[in-house]
Amino acid sequence: MLNDFLSALGTTLMSPWGLLLAVIGTVLGVVLGAMPGVSSTMALAILLPISFSMDPHLAILFLLAVFVASVYGGSISAILINIPGTPGAIVTQLDGYPMARSGRAGEALTYALVSSTLGGLIGLLALVLVAPMLAAAAMEFRSPEFTAVAVFGLVLLAYASPGSTIRGMMVGGLGLLCGMVGFDSLTDIPRFTFDSPVLEGGIELVPLCVGLFGFAEVMKNIGTAGRPSTKSVMPAIGRLWPPMKELLGQWKTMLRGSFIGASVGAIPAAGSAIAVAIAYAQEMRFSKRPDEFGKGVTEGVVAPESANSSSIGGTLIPMMTLGIPGDAITAVLMGSLLIHGLRPGPGLFANNPEFVSGVYSSFFLALILTLVIGLLLMRWVAWVTRIPSHILLVVIAVLCVVGSFAIRNTMSDVYIMLAFGLIGYLLNLFRLPAAPLAFGLILGPLLEENLRRSLILGRGSWDIFINSPIALTLLLMSLGAILLPLVAPWFVRLRDDLRRTYGRR
Repeated sequence: MLNDFLSALGTTLMSPWGLLLAVIGTVLGVVLGAMPGVSSTMALAILLPISFSMDPHLAILFLLAVFVASVYGGSISAILINIPGTPGAIVTQLDGYPMARSGRAGEALTYALVSSTLGGLIGLLALVLVAPMLAAAAMEFRSPEFTAVAVFGLVLLAYASPGSTIRGMMVGGLGLLCGMVGFDSLTDIPRFTFDSPVLEGGIELVPLCVGLFGFAEVMKNIGTAGRPSTKSVMPAIGRLWPPMKELLGQWKTMLRGSFIGASVGAIPAAGSAIAVAIAYAQEMRFSKRPDEFGKGVTEGVVAPESANSSSIGGTLIPMMTLGIPGDAITAVLMGSLLIHGLRPGPGLFANNPEFVSGVYSSFFLALILTLVIGLLLMRWVAWVTRIPSHILLVVIAVLCVVGSFAIRNTMSDVYIMLAFGLIGYLLNLFRLPAAPLAFGLILGPLLEENLRRSLILGRGSWDIFINSPIALTLLLMSLGAILLPLVAPWFVRLRDDLRRTYGRR
C-alpha cells in the first residue's frame, strides 16, 4: 500500500500538469472558501465541469485540492469579519473573531491553518486504514445487502439533515423520484418525462448539484446583494506566528478534534458541521477554563478546525467504499467520478486500485499545498472578503450556466440546472434540507436496481431480505432511526415523570 501511495505521489509530482492543477485548485479553494456565502459545496459545484475534460487522476487531484483548501478558506472570513465562509467554520468564529478583535488575527489564522493540516493528515490516515477493510467486507455484499445499504443510507442522510427527520425523508423521496426520470433500464419505457425531450435523457447529477448548491445560493442572496454589512470591519492581521511553545502546546486539542472529526465524518450525512460542534463542546468539557470560551481562547479555534479538516477523510470513507456520499460535498464529488466512468463502491478498490492510490496521494498533496499556499497568501487572501457581493453573484451565475452546458453540450442540462436552482431556493424558503434531494438521486438507481434484482432472485418473495443477516440488521437499524424521533419525546416524558416521582420520595 505504501509503495502504491509513493508511486502515485511521485507520478503526480513529476507531472507538470498535475502539480500545476493542484496549485491552481488550492488557490481557488482558499479564495472561494474565504468569500462569504460561497461554501465548499458551492465552490466544488461551480468548478466541477472544468474537470470533465481532464484525465480521471488529474480531475480528482484538482477537485480534492479545491475541497481541502476551501475548508480552510472558510475560517478566514469567520476569523476576520465574523462571517463563516463555509458551514464548518461556524464554530470557528466563536473564538476566532474575538482573537482578531484583540489584535491576534494573524495568530488565529495560523492556528486554524496548522490545525487544519494536522486534522487533514489524521483524516487521510483514517481513510487509508479503514476504507480498504470496509471495501473488502462490502465485496461480499449481494443485491439484498446493497438494497439494505441504500435504504440505511437514505434514512441516515435524512436523519442527519437539519430540521425534521420526516421533512428530510420527504425531500429524499423527491430525489428518488428524480432518479427514475428517463427511460427504464429494463423495459426501456419512459418514466416521468411528461413528453418533454429535456427529461428523456434523465436528470444528471452534476446539473442538479450545480443548481441546488450553486444557483440556488445566487437566488437566495440576490435580494441582499450590495447592502452594507455591519460585520465587515476587518481588523489588522498583526503577527502571523504565535510563540512556538504555545503552538506546540495545542497538540492534545488538535488530536482530540481530529479523531472526533474523522469518526463523525465517517457517518453518512453527519459531515463537518456536526463534527466541529462536538469537538468544540468536548474541548470545553476538557478545558480548565470553560468560561473563557467564546472570548478568544486558542482551543476554540484549534478544536473545530482540526475536526473540520479531518472530517474530509471521514466523509470519503462511505463514498468510496459503499457509494454513499458522506455529505453534500462528497455528493458533488461523486458526480465527477461518475462522469469519468468510475462508480464509487467496493468495485472501485478491486478494479481501479491505482486510482484509489491516486486519491490518497492527491489528498496528501492538497493538504501540503494548502499549508504552504495558506502561509504565503495569508495576508493577501484576506482582502477577497471585500469583493462586492453583487459582482460575486454575477460571476457565480455565469459559471453555473456555462458549467451546466459544458457537461454534454446541450441546453437541456442548463434548463435542469435552472429548475433545480429554483427548487433549491424554494426548499430554503420553506426551511427544508436540500442535500437529501441529491442523495436520493445518487442512491435511487442503486436502490431500484438491487431491489428489482433481489426480488427476481427471491421469485417475488421478500424473505430474501430476512434470510440475509446483514440486510436484516441494516433494515432494522433503518426502522429504528425512523422511529427514534417519534418515540424519543415519549421516553423524555417518562424520564421526567420518574424523576419527579422518585424525587419527591
